[in-house]
Amino acid sequence: MAIINSILTWVMKKRIHQIELFRKYPHDVQQELFKKLIHSAKNTEFGKKYRFNEIKNPEQFRREVPVFTYEEISPYIERNMRGEQNILWPSEIKWFAKSSGTTNARSKFIPVSNEALEGCHFNGGKDLLSLYCNNHPETLIFDGKGLTIGGSQQINQHDGNKESFYGDVSAVIMSNLPYWTKFVRTPNLDIALMDEWEEKIEKMAEHTLNENVTSISGVPTWTIVLLQRILEITGKTDIREVWPNLEVFFHGAVAFGPYRNIFNELIKSSDMRYMETYNASEGFFGIQDEPGAEDMLLMLDYGIFYEFIPFDHINKVEPKVIGLDEVELGQHYALLISTNAGLWRYYIGDTIVFTSLNPYKIKISGRTKHFINAFGEELVVENAEKAIATACEKTGALINNFTAAPKYFEQNEQGSHEWIVEFEQAPSDLEEFVKILDATLRELNSDYDAKRHKSIALKMPIVHRAAPGTFYQWMKKRGKLGGQNKVPRLSNSREYLDDLLTMIG
Repeated sequence: MAIINSILTWVMKKRIHQIELFRKYPHDVQQELFKKLIHSAKNTEFGKKYRFNEIKNPEQFRREVPVFTYEEISPYIERNMRGEQNILWPSEIKWFAKSSGTTNARSKFIPVSNEALEGCHFNGGKDLLSLYCNNHPETLIFDGKGLTIGGSQQINQHDGNKESFYGDVSAVIMSNLPYWTKFVRTPNLDIALMDEWEEKIEKMAEHTLNENVTSISGVPTWTIVLLQRILEITGKTDIREVWPNLEVFFHGAVAFGPYRNIFNELIKSSDMRYMETYNASEGFFGIQDEPGAEDMLLMLDYGIFYEFIPFDHINKVEPKVIGLDEVELGQHYALLISTNAGLWRYYIGDTIVFTSLNPYKIKISGRTKHFINAFGEELVVENAEKAIATACEKTGALINNFTAAPKYFEQNEQGSHEWIVEFEQAPSDLEEFVKILDATLRELNSDYDAKRHKSIALKMPIVHRAAPGTFYQWMKKRGKLGGQNKVPRLSNSREYLDDLLTMIG
């Protein structure tokens, strides 16, 4: 295995030269990519509608093509899922990454072309390993196997005779990996793509116990669940007692900070490494390229053309949009992407902040709306408001205000959502109110539902009652009284919630 490790490490390092090229010439790379995208899609239905054959530069692109939210582009995607082709992108598209977070649908489906798989998602995975090997030339990561904690795959059929496939983006990637990768990863695909999470965690634990796992890739929340189960089965107190050669956890999707302490409890070694990625259903955007850094290198040659909306223009009907050459350090921007899977000027909903302009490095700063995504549940305000309204209606309650935030994992205890609700009229049964709130959120949001399934990652919400006038006094204390100031309904940090908890005792 040492020879294989040496060969693969050498192969991975060869990509570093190409990464250095887009570091050095970012605007040239993006300009060339832009021209290629427009040329490739000029004969699609979308390309003809917006006269791609006449578009010469990004400035003209911004004038001719509007910004698209998921709701606005979804009619094209739905036709694609029914089997129609050459609508958004010229090559055949059969795969769709399933995600939630849209306000008008329980789930959204993002097209994944072969070009996006090869040129974006696969390249992202290879570059992650390339950068890791470059930073740690002594690595023995390929002496063992990489444990991947991904999603599930399903078959979606339309009209009886048209087949398309969808699943979490990690499942889409795993389903299309080259055959040889099965020798360097674990568990087997029949386990990795299971749909029932409780059984899946159990089988993953059993299957990987005796493997030589050297790396883990996944979302922190599900990884914690798996590692806790493995320790429970083995009776060990440190994952390194099970996998002595484990050296790195590649993580993404949710902020890692709140989970760092619990990982230190699960993996007690001080030389364990952690490396962040920015890999969404829509594409692979960023990789932490320096050990210990809190930002990520913006990957500029993955078939994605980037534009940015300054934060104070996010909610405007015709927002200002700028290119990569106009961004500034420390400013927050909403991300717009045009991709080699046919997402055009797509409003992804994430906000980022640039930490470096040479090379371009970013940090994820949040979503364009209030949200909770501490466990990958992507709970948005619309979900919360609808669930609160349903719970009130069914229990005879009336509310003045509410806010919610995550209660993070603690050792041997799942996380949850913690709510503070100020009732004008209390529910007839608070316990029933909480049950309805939870059930409605599960109906509205498929990712929340997955995390709540059998309380594997999320327990039942915790709801605190606030006395009348609490929110008014809290806003007054913060100097936020007035019509333009609103109570933040959801927050991914506990800053607001903890402050309110001190007021209600």
